[in-house]
Amino acid sequence: MTLLHDYAASVGQPTLSAETGAGQRHDEMVGPDGSLRAPWKRLVEVATRIGPEDMRRITAEIERFLEDDGVTYSRPGQRPSAWQLDPIPLVLDAADAQQLEVGLAQRAELLNAVLADLYGEQSLLASGVVPAAVVLGHRGFTRVMARGSANDPRPLVLSATDVGRGPDGAWRVLGDRTQAPSGLGYALENRRVLSRVVPELYREADAHRMAPYLWALRSALLQSADGDLSDPRVVVLSPGLHSETYYDQATIAAQLGFPLVQGGDLTVRDGRVLMKTQQRLERVDVILRRVDTAFCDPLEMRGDSRLGVPGLAEAVRRGTVRVVNGLGAGVLENPGLAPYLPAACEHLLGESLRLPSVATWWCGDPEGLDHVLGHLDELVVRTIDGSDPTVVGASAERVRMLVLARPHAYVGHEPLELSQAPVWQGRDARPAPVTLRAFTLRYGSAYRPLLGGLGSIRDGSSAGGSVGGSVGSKDVWVLKAEPGQPDQGLAEVLPMTSARTLPATVPRVLEDMFWFGRYAERAEDLLRLVLAAHVLVTDYRAGPGSHGGTSLGVVMSAVHRLAGRVYEDEGDDLRSVLLDAERPGSAAQSLERVRDTLSAVRDQVSGDAWRALGVVERATVALESSLHPRQVAESAGRMLTGVLALHGVTDSMIRDSGWHMIGLGRSLERALQVCHLLRLSGERRGIDVDREVLGVVLSAAESSVTHRRRYRDYVRPTGVFDLLLVDPENPRSLLFNLHRAAEHLAAQPASTGSTRPERLLADLVAEVTSTDAAGLAAIGGVERPRLVAFLDDVTAQVERVAEAVADLHLASGPAPRAFGVLPTLEAAP
Repeated sequence: MTLLHDYAASVGQPTLSAETGAGQRHDEMVGPDGSLRAPWKRLVEVATRIGPEDMRRITAEIERFLEDDGVTYSRPGQRPSAWQLDPIPLVLDAADAQQLEVGLAQRAELLNAVLADLYGEQSLLASGVVPAAVVLGHRGFTRVMARGSANDPRPLVLSATDVGRGPDGAWRVLGDRTQAPSGLGYALENRRVLSRVVPELYREADAHRMAPYLWALRSALLQSADGDLSDPRVVVLSPGLHSETYYDQATIAAQLGFPLVQGGDLTVRDGRVLMKTQQRLERVDVILRRVDTAFCDPLEMRGDSRLGVPGLAEAVRRGTVRVVNGLGAGVLENPGLAPYLPAACEHLLGESLRLPSVATWWCGDPEGLDHVLGHLDELVVRTIDGSDPTVVGASAERVRMLVLARPHAYVGHEPLELSQAPVWQGRDARPAPVTLRAFTLRYGSAYRPLLGGLGSIRDGSSAGGSVGGSVGSKDVWVLKAEPGQPDQGLAEVLPMTSARTLPATVPRVLEDMFWFGRYAERAEDLLRLVLAAHVLVTDYRAGPGSHGGTSLGVVMSAVHRLAGRVYEDEGDDLRSVLLDAERPGSAAQSLERVRDTLSAVRDQVSGDAWRALGVVERATVALESSLHPRQVAESAGRMLTGVLALHGVTDSMIRDSGWHMIGLGRSLERALQVCHLLRLSGERRGIDVDREVLGVVLSAAESSVTHRRRYRDYVRPTGVFDLLLVDPENPRSLLFNLHRAAEHLAAQPASTGSTRPERLLADLVAEVTSTDAAGLAAIGGVERPRLVAFLDDVTAQVERVAEAVADLHLASGPAPRAFGVLPTLEAAP
């Protein structure tokens, strides 16, 4: 049995040619007569060859691709979780998509007209077409932007609309997303992954590619700039790394080629928005915002916001910057508007509304209130702005009390019996309700819907599209009407500037890159130390009194100096170093910080970086699932491979200030790690132990081969110190890395040759250059006091250099403070 036959049977048809009905729900694959619907008939020859075993392989490949790409979604208050993509696409034919496309285009045009009217003439409110209370009572209505002089005739550039099918197969709107529409980045990733894991099916489908739509979005944003600008500056404003859709934001910024910034990266001077860079403030003309309006300007909106830009609202009113979508666009997400959109469409466009919403009643209207209260057991009741989550799941009596207390704040709508589509459940395909998030772009003078979108698999409690949530996603394939049809119907994209722009890097990004370099080097060096220590654990843990046991204790002391000690057993302790991200200084913690810092600059880093981190993730999972001692070394080696691949990825980056900052962080951290390693040689413990420890030092510093070639494997302290401290040609030596750090530091735009970091580093280089490595090996009792003093001094100086770098190159001014009530001045005595 093939997948299609199995699914047909699961929804009630014994065969694909059966004439029995398919139940109440509209099925996206199988028609009421049991036959495949039109779009799937085009795919039947390839699709029928896919069986359960193939689906399990495809699912595993999807998980691997998503993990390698670092695709995550963060639910509020939770850590990022893996993005879920179903292997079976949601397929629409051209005729079906055309009907939806017309409705979406008209709806976007209507919403734009409504938004312009609410913040301009307000004819809808004055004429009573839309009750004033449903608008003014919504948190999304931003009063400070409701000024005729600041009215923008085209405030809506990109919108998203959640739609679903009813049992009759007709599309209905579940909700609009106009504040900061999300999901396009996830849709792009879904397409990229699914087209790779089922290439034969994708080629057979001949679905509209999504790339031209992205080009159109970039062009639309550039065209949005006010005035005649030959090279408009566009940025993507993000709430930051902890935003639940941060991956989506970073993906869009990277695909469009625009900087991903946060509120602290921007400032307003003389009514203009400027981006902070190392050397100057650069003009910003267009902001694609992913920050809700209320948080965009702490001067005129929420004073406790750390996400916005003080003065942004005034800059918008002056017309010096264009915000996409306009500040206050969130009022359109008000479900209380749904009953009045048909009349608003007639009033503003002179047309009938083509794409209706689910049946909705606003409780601020007496008739709507009576209907909702009389049908509480049949309707989904919620607030118009999501401000009162307690209504969800409350008893009918509780809901009645809440609605009667503030009727204008509530709506009731009929739950829609959503259409179903096949969803892979691990062993077979089962039907599940699905919705579609469609995107519409103002391109040129018209609105153009995306031929595709983001499909969502709904859980059992979310039939209305507003309760519960998504439990997975689907790629959406819209099939072309004919083979020669242009993708997205775009034969060509409107002209975009071809002028070369100089990418500017804000201090916050430089800081993340600096720490990425440091954490990546820290993880690499500790992983090498763990591998060297594990060899001794395997050989000598049973002989604590032998010279090997003593060597093991010395090497483990280096591990504990860097990451503390958690377990008495050396093997368990090394396992903890690799797995426990809560353990300060552990390799696991450093690798977690690597992921965090890379995530913060995702828009500027190649996707290969996430594939390298995928190697680390799989090594971690393997170690967690195996208690065998050899798995520690196996996983540590694979983790090291991933980190080395990361270094290779950064070598392919453009040599801008960000790349140099990564190199600076790596060089300083490597210098510190060499000092930590050589502390093991600060005490004499006998010839055999000293030689074993020096061998571990060389191995952990990846200098064993070099030392062997130079000294013929005769390990003596003098040779090791010379190689690891003052050899200018050894990439692992202290002096080499200080020279390299000086080169990276000099490449920073704010460096002049006489700045404090450069002075400190030059002094340190001179000191190390003049050091006599042989003299450091001198013995004083059982210690090497000159070596210990030298290493302590160098460590302190490297840390001072790092602090000076942060002060000069990474600081972007004092942290913003919340506006509050000023303290009352006491009267003078």
